[in-house]
Amino acid sequence: MIEDKERWNRRHVEKPMRKNIEPVLENYIKEATVGTALDIACGVGRNTHFLAEKGFLVDAVDLSDYALSQIKNMATINKIEADLDTYNLAFSKYDLIVNINYLNRRFFPQIKEALKKGGVIIFDTFIIAHGDFDQPSNPEYLLRENELLHAFIGLEIIYYEEKDETNLRGEKTRVASLVARKK
Repeated sequence: MIEDKERWNRRHVEKPMRKNIEPVLENYIKEATVGTALDIACGVGRNTHFLAEKGFLVDAVDLSDYALSQIKNMATINKIEADLDTYNLAFSKYDLIVNINYLNRRFFPQIKEALKKGGVIIFDTFIIAHGDFDQPSNPEYLLRENELLHAFIGLEIIYYEEKDETNLRGEKTRVASLVARKK
């Protein structure tokens, strides 16, 4: 865990992301009831701040203490420093869960259980791509084709797409985006 934390701290300093809100979040936040939100692997808080500005009470979880230090101290933001390999989500707590550019498959069932009835998941992360793409080298951090869609079967799918895009660091990537509601 300490090695991972140091690696992520370095990455946030050496390769900072632009502060843009993730488009899928910006486009689909209207699907969620304003209430409690969880930003998984929140980084420096670009999406966390957006959620707080929209009126959500946000749990912002990340391993990097440097990244969390970049998040504003606000009454509506609860910063949680945690190893996401061992962190567990609270049952039926959230109206909205945001998972952007992070993949930990053990969270798939936990996300479903952590959503309140009517709660929304907005998920956007990397999928396996062939050719000239900047993507994580470890296949554990890459979704397979349609894997995200299948992981959230049982929820009402509002939006799903797999596409090539340029990420906030200017790198060419392939991503899967999902927006779904717990019935």
